[in-house]
Amino acid sequence: MTRPSSIDDSLRETIIAQPDIILDDKDVMQALIDTNERNMGGNIVDLRGVAMERLEERLDRLEDTHRSVIAAAYENLAGTNQIHRAILRMLDPVAFEPFLRDLGGDVAQILRVDVIRLVLESTQSEDDPAVSRLGEVLSVADPGFTDAYISAGREAPVRPVTLRQVDQGDPALYGDKAPWIRSEACLKLDFGPGRLTGLLLMGSEDGNMFTPQQGTDLLTFFGGVFERTMRRWLG
Repeated sequence: MTRPSSIDDSLRETIIAQPDIILDDKDVMQALIDTNERNMGGNIVDLRGVAMERLEERLDRLEDTHRSVIAAAYENLAGTNQIHRAILRMLDPVAFEPFLRDLGGDVAQILRVDVIRLVLESTQSEDDPAVSRLGEVLSVADPGFTDAYISAGREAPVRPVTLRQVDQGDPALYGDKAPWIRSEACLKLDFGPGRLTGLLLMGSEDGNMFTPQQGTDLLTFFGGVFERTMRRWLG
C-alpha cells in the first residue's frame, strides 16, 4: 500500500526523530493550529486553541516586560557609573578655583551636559574678584533666589532636585548658551546651619536630557556630595 501522505520521507523521518523542532517553532505551530481550525469548520469552538492564544499573548507581554527591565537596568548602571566618575573628578582639586573650573569643564563633559552653573546666595556685592575670575561657572544672587528660580512662581514645596524642559535658558545664568538650552536640572544646595542656600544648574541642548518623568536618585546623591565638598571651601 502506498502512504497517503505526500511529505518527503527524509523530512518525515527527521520530524519523527526530533519532534521538538516543530514544537519549538512558533510559526510552524501556528500554521498547524490554523489548518486544524479550518478543518474543524466554523461552527466548532476550539477552547484549547483559544487558551493557547491567550497564553501566547501573555508570554509576549512578559517578554516585552523582561526586555524593558533589562534595558532599564543597563541604563541605571550606566548612569550610576557616570555619576561616580563625575564625583571622583570633582574631588580631585585641592583648591577652590580649580574645583570650580573642573566643574564647568571635565565634570560637565563626564555628565554630558552643555553648561554647569553654581549660584551662591549672598548679601554681599557681586564685585568679589573670585566671582569675576570664575564668571563662566559661578554667580552670586540675592537671598531667596534659589527657591524663586526653581518654583518659577508656583506655590509648591521646592524639592532637592527638579528636572524640567525649557524653551531657552536664563541669559543671566547660562550666558551666550542660553538660547540653545532646552532642558535643565536644578539642584538645591544646603550648605549647613547659618549659611544661605545655593543652586547648581545643569543645562542641556537636548530637550530630553532632563524631564519631570525621570528619576532623581542619582542627581540627589551627586548634589549631596557637592554640598559636603563645598562646605570645605566655605569654611
